[in-house]
Amino acid sequence: MRRLRLLGPLALGLSIAATVAGSSLADTYRPDPQLLAAAQKEGEVVFYTTQIVDQILRPMIKVFQTVAPGVQIKYVRADGLALVVRMTNEARAGRVQSDMWCMVDGVQALLRGGMATEFEVASAKGLPPGLVDPNKRWIALNTGVRSAAYNTDLIPKEHAPRNYQDLLNPRFKGKIVWNPKSMTGAWGFISTVIKGMGDERGMAYLRELAKQDVVPLPIAIRAVLDRVIAGEYAIGLEMNNTHAAISAAQGAPVKWVPLNPVSETLQVAGVTKGAAHPNAARLFIDFMVSKAGQEIFRDNDYVPMHPDVQARIPELKPQQGGYQSVVYTPDNLETETTRWAKIYDDLFR
Repeated sequence: MRRLRLLGPLALGLSIAATVAGSSLADTYRPDPQLLAAAQKEGEVVFYTTQIVDQILRPMIKVFQTVAPGVQIKYVRADGLALVVRMTNEARAGRVQSDMWCMVDGVQALLRGGMATEFEVASAKGLPPGLVDPNKRWIALNTGVRSAAYNTDLIPKEHAPRNYQDLLNPRFKGKIVWNPKSMTGAWGFISTVIKGMGDERGMAYLRELAKQDVVPLPIAIRAVLDRVIAGEYAIGLEMNNTHAAISAAQGAPVKWVPLNPVSETLQVAGVTKGAAHPNAARLFIDFMVSKAGQEIFRDNDYVPMHPDVQARIPELKPQQGGYQSVVYTPDNLETETTRWAKIYDDLFR
């Protein structure tokens, strides 16, 4: 018998409950009969994921099991780096435990290490090319959209930043914060500025921003946002818009603003090479990618990736909010970080 140690969910700040209309969503999804039968024969799927358990994973599993009775979902929840290390060690030992995985950071390490296998699911047909790996090793599940968020108690509406130039106002010197060493922090901000403005204008802008003494805070961006909400800093850069929306709905003094363009990353899923339950893994991915699955992301305050499924709060999705985004796929998320890290070291350290 395979032994599996399940990790409990991590506390990731504030969240709000969302009601999922399970029966109606299930009615809109029709799994392929042959895939369903194969998945039911396997009986379970082991899912390594960075998703927030209470906010999205449990609601997703609850509805999935109404359309795939007899297929149990076991999960290991950790951050992307921890999951990559775990999968690497298991692969080297010849004891693959996971059937599927989901993450933002670390995907390239899985691909380079040969830990992701090719697969296809029916629900992915017709999706824009940028949401599906051309080599069939991953499919996007949802997106993370990041830009600036500010404390509304510290900054009145008339002084709030609305674009990149506004961050250069002397009133904000020493009051801006970011994670210094992450693509969901300073590196992502630098990359988006340069991709949005071009090399020459972007570098000139970053030199001016460096004079604002942006505070480096090497903690998760959710924790950075909490410091902004607490009033320790006035503005956080590369803040996730859903985090800010959830906190604002609970009465926190915070507002997210898109400094056009914004950063947008993909949370993607794939099937593990050597998985014991590959059909069950494909079926669960197929469900999450379907419109029914995407509506569960929407209803639980994630930004759905599907073009036909809107965000619950329209302005959180670039296509609905009327602003542009620089999209980072697993293929380009990690390949350019050396350049952005050097610019950070040269200008902001």
